[in-house]
Amino acid sequence: MALDEALLEAMPRLSRPVLRFYGWTHPAASFGYFQKYREVEALTPLRPLVRRPTAGGIVPHDADWTYSVAFPVSHEWYSLRAIESYRRMHAWIQVAFGRLGIDTQLAPQTVKAVSGQCFSGYEQFDLLWRGRKLAGAAQRRRRDGLLIQGSVQPYALVLNRVEWEKAMTESAHAEHEVEWAQFEPDRPLEERARELASQKYSQETYNRKK
Repeated sequence: MALDEALLEAMPRLSRPVLRFYGWTHPAASFGYFQKYREVEALTPLRPLVRRPTAGGIVPHDADWTYSVAFPVSHEWYSLRAIESYRRMHAWIQVAFGRLGIDTQLAPQTVKAVSGQCFSGYEQFDLLWRGRKLAGAAQRRRRDGLLIQGSVQPYALVLNRVEWEKAMTESAHAEHEVEWAQFEPDRPLEERARELASQKYSQETYNRKK
């Protein structure tokens, strides 16, 4: 969470989008910036609970593939309406799964979820596999840029995450002529991420503040 927010803050300086894939060392759950902690802790047994810098509901991180994308304000994606950037994100993931021979669909409408549980139902343009929500995301648009955080729940898919990550980069290149370069966080970015981790995201007072 800290590095994702640090990347968002750094967008005016970096001036280019950054795609990040990451995982979790042990089971946990993240929850939306606007959710109430007391409601969240009653809805999932997963611990620890960490408040995301983006909105949305509870996301279980016990077997998922997690990613984030940060865009600077100069990028055309920043000016999109929230629903359109959401659709585009999942259309991108849909193409990636298609390259791997997995048929998915963008949800045509919302199916109500259990209160606060991101993956118990689905929103319009979530990515579905055999009627189940396969991928969901949350967004935060600020003056410094746009941050999208997403999760893929692989269920019984017969593939590994490395194949999916490769398909994500290849599909963006094929569909939109995106040229990828390996990104290495510089010292200011690393220091800011450590600061956010120690002073914000690891603090119970922050996670419980609402």
